[in-house]
Amino acid sequence: MKKLFSLVFAVLLLCGCSSSEKYKGEIYVFLPGEYINEDVVTQFEKEYKIKVNIDNFDSNESMYTKLMLGTTYDIVIPSDYMVERLIEEKMVQPLDKDLLPNLEYLYEGVKNQGFDPDNTYSVPYFWGNVGIVYDETQIDSADVEKEGWSVLKNPKYKDMLYMYDSERDSMMIALKSLGYSMNTNNENELNEAYQWLLDLDEKTSPAYVTDEAIDGLAYGEKAMGVMYSGDAAYILSENENARFFAPEGTNFWVDCMMIHKDAENVEYAHEFINYIIGYDAAYDNSSYVGYASVNSEVLNDLSSYDGDFADNEAYFPRTRTEKDEVFHSLDTDTKKLYSELWVKVKNNNN
Repeated sequence: MKKLFSLVFAVLLLCGCSSSEKYKGEIYVFLPGEYINEDVVTQFEKEYKIKVNIDNFDSNESMYTKLMLGTTYDIVIPSDYMVERLIEEKMVQPLDKDLLPNLEYLYEGVKNQGFDPDNTYSVPYFWGNVGIVYDETQIDSADVEKEGWSVLKNPKYKDMLYMYDSERDSMMIALKSLGYSMNTNNENELNEAYQWLLDLDEKTSPAYVTDEAIDGLAYGEKAMGVMYSGDAAYILSENENARFFAPEGTNFWVDCMMIHKDAENVEYAHEFINYIIGYDAAYDNSSYVGYASVNSEVLNDLSSYDGDFADNEAYFPRTRTEKDEVFHSLDTDTKKLYSELWVKVKNNNN
């Protein structure tokens, strides 16, 4: 029998096997770019014989637009406020928790968020907060810790700052600095935030960028920048002079895995989600990407004294405070006002 099997296998190799013969099925996953360890995907495919097709988006809004145009995925991985919107618009389906036994290993701090209180539709993928990365040889730590977000406007640091080229993130900083909710729809408060950003442009002339800030801060092109905690963890691992500080009153965020309402392979989608939050995959994924794991044991192991992120203050985000908030979906009029004010901020900065 062994010789017969070997002969048949050799014939199949010579004839060539299609991917459909290699895998028992496939799933399509839509997530931000550079947000998963390809080795984790390969290992899942090997263990479960399920082909994983990855497609990337560059923003929650572009993801939403593609879904609205009719493109179907089995799994999508949006941020909290978009999770809320997809649920409201019935674009995702409830999860079968009996198929997700690894839910028990989730870190308590990421479960049952307001956008999906019982995790009926979403499973956390990565999480973190937003703070300030700075070079302690050029930026005074006492200034950062005393002034919080206002240090970004300190004239001592003119031309030394990166800001996110993002209307929601930048307005968040201004609103929280002023003591307002980052989810406000109050026009007066939004106009005050706009004036705060104009003042920022005047005092420190920030460069509004996206991913360029990561290498720029890692390799000393500028001395201070606003940064997601996971990207900050990478910068701190590359630059011994870099430090991270999250002011009290910032964005606490959670990106989540969800199953599209028209998913063709719901069972396989559950298999993938459950695998991703298990210890081995969660460890390899978080170690590679640099964002805080949602698996509690992985989170502790990677941040422990002998972990990949030992003594890295950006990897394991600080405890969430009462002033920290999660983004919520905005109404149409508020989104329009955001866009109008943001265009003015950018034009003023040029």
